[in-house]
Amino acid sequence: MGHPPLEFSDCYLDSPNFRERLKCYEQELERTNKFIKDVIKDGNALISAMRNYSSAVQKFSQTLQSFQFDFIGDTLTDDEINIAESFKEFAELLNEVENERMMMVHNASDLLIKPLEKFRKEQIGFTKERKKKFERDGERFYSLLDRHLHLSSKKKESQLQEADLQVDKERHIFFESSLDYVYQIQEVQESKKFNIVEPVLAFLHSLFISNNLTVELTQDFLPYKQKLQLSLQNTRNHFSSTREEMEELKKRMKETPQTCKLPGQPTIEGYLYTQEKWALGISWVKYYCQYEKETRTLTMTPMEQKPGAKQGPLDLTLKYCVRRKTESIDKRFCFDIETNERQGTITLQALSEANRRLWMEAMDGKEPIYHSPITKQEEMELNEVGFKFVRKCINVIETKGIKTEGLYRTVGSNIQVQKLLNAFFDPKCPGDVDFHNSDWDIKTITSSLKFYLRNLSEPVMTYRLHKELVSAAKSDNLDYRLGAIHSLVYKLPEKNREMLEILIRHLVNVCEHSKENFMTPSNMGVIFGPTLMRAQEDTVAAMMNIKFQNIVVEILIEHFVKIYSGPPEENAAPPVPPPRVTARRHKPITISKRLLRERTVFYTSSLDEGEGDSDSFSKVRPPGEKPTIIRPPVRPPDPFYRAATPQKTEPKPDIVAGNVGEIPSSVVASRTRFFETASRKTGSSQGRLPGEES
Repeated sequence: MGHPPLEFSDCYLDSPNFRERLKCYEQELERTNKFIKDVIKDGNALISAMRNYSSAVQKFSQTLQSFQFDFIGDTLTDDEINIAESFKEFAELLNEVENERMMMVHNASDLLIKPLEKFRKEQIGFTKERKKKFERDGERFYSLLDRHLHLSSKKKESQLQEADLQVDKERHIFFESSLDYVYQIQEVQESKKFNIVEPVLAFLHSLFISNNLTVELTQDFLPYKQKLQLSLQNTRNHFSSTREEMEELKKRMKETPQTCKLPGQPTIEGYLYTQEKWALGISWVKYYCQYEKETRTLTMTPMEQKPGAKQGPLDLTLKYCVRRKTESIDKRFCFDIETNERQGTITLQALSEANRRLWMEAMDGKEPIYHSPITKQEEMELNEVGFKFVRKCINVIETKGIKTEGLYRTVGSNIQVQKLLNAFFDPKCPGDVDFHNSDWDIKTITSSLKFYLRNLSEPVMTYRLHKELVSAAKSDNLDYRLGAIHSLVYKLPEKNREMLEILIRHLVNVCEHSKENFMTPSNMGVIFGPTLMRAQEDTVAAMMNIKFQNIVVEILIEHFVKIYSGPPEENAAPPVPPPRVTARRHKPITISKRLLRERTVFYTSSLDEGEGDSDSFSKVRPPGEKPTIIRPPVRPPDPFYRAATPQKTEPKPDIVAGNVGEIPSSVVASRTRFFETASRKTGSSQGRLPGEES
């Protein structure tokens, strides 16, 4: 189990539990920072000290072996599993390289050191600056709040109002600092997966191509590198789509922090001060309080422990709540409660007048104040007009623009999108729009279709089945994934299933032209995962599951014929992992467990020299006894803006010479092009990639 997500709503409450979870993230950030420093230190040792090359490689491999990614959420995607296992694979490979005593290439610093330094300084360093600002603003706010709560109500009204404004201002500054810090630390936690692995991947690639012996190793490494690059790119795409949703959630939290309540949490919670009477006078004690309206239970956790005794949480059952009149007490924002467990009245002090109203409303106080309803964006319905709109959009797209590069990824003008939607869904004449009009280009139509699907009152794949679909996508058993999703599709309401079939059939047609439009099932999953599925609650935890929503859509596209050939058998049990000896499970891509090829050893022992045998100079090492690698299904290529250069049948040197100006598939591909070229110039057939012609 990884770290639980830090909810933006917790920033507003600033509870002790939130602080503890934030501390775990800070420790992980410091551990990652230390790890990056170790990698940079060990990498420099490899580059600068050729005499100690062997020991430096060993140390570097140990550093990689010792690090394991922590993650947010309860499950990793297949690509994240590949990334999480990548350092272990790198370490195994480095041990093999050590046996061959390979040399480091001269420009490894540009591949490894600079990107990691940039990530450490720009991302981790920036996060630490956010932390300092968060701590400064928090200290300033709570210090001011303590002084503010001790103000006498007998002071002038103008002074009290000024003090209220100052507290509200500092609270707002602290809340924004907390939001920014939580957002930044979670972003670094997620983005480090590819920002750390990718430079190491490029560094390793340069390491394996420095002499003739490394050419064979490079041939074995390239398939793993390409699949890991796809995993990195897919993870980056999932990260980008998740980040967009989280930015929207963060924006909503800034505007109305009280509206984003997590399911299963108390009705209201926060800090309150309790009046306690002693023999020598009265004191106010700070508590963190949680109230559950259904059971009328108030849990009070003391924040100031008495010397010599550890106080635990106190559970009280509420009888009634009433506002305390200002003139009856020398404190502001007070209200009284009575409980079954304690005799007499308990006087509580809230943090502000607005905070007191919220507590009294939750406790059904004698003066409840209800908030005005929050306006929601106008929602659309899955009705006959909606079906007509979707079919018209698909017809135009498949007729005029199915080969358009970046189809569905390229966004149309928002003004044109709203104009098209308003015209089509006009209650006076719904559906009366000519899609072949020159005013509507392909970008406008695709964006309008996505907008309609995203703004349905309930997503196409429904809230009811959301958790089951995500759970199926999280399974590491590939057969179970397909069987469970197949079964769940036929649990959808009839009109939802019909709409889903229309859309997926269309996406299959789009992906069949991926050579022209560069839109693969993986790319379409990233776009339509959040469009066809969404959680009912707006939480960071729900945002972290978007990557699994993308996988559900990807499976629907790749297995469209099987899923829509008919429902599962009626008498069949719910899908479970198939009873086979070796279940078809996802296995991380690997290079260390590959079947070793026969390699010529270019040295001989003194005994061999004494025998004078001509074969003794070149010994052949038999293949290792490691099992044959079992690889997961091949992932689709990168998105169009990072698409890999199409394979050609000409010899590779000609490809490199002729495609110098082409856009590389990723940063790693750009950095390693030189080394691939260098390895092919040896003139040996061993230097060619599998599948190339002589």
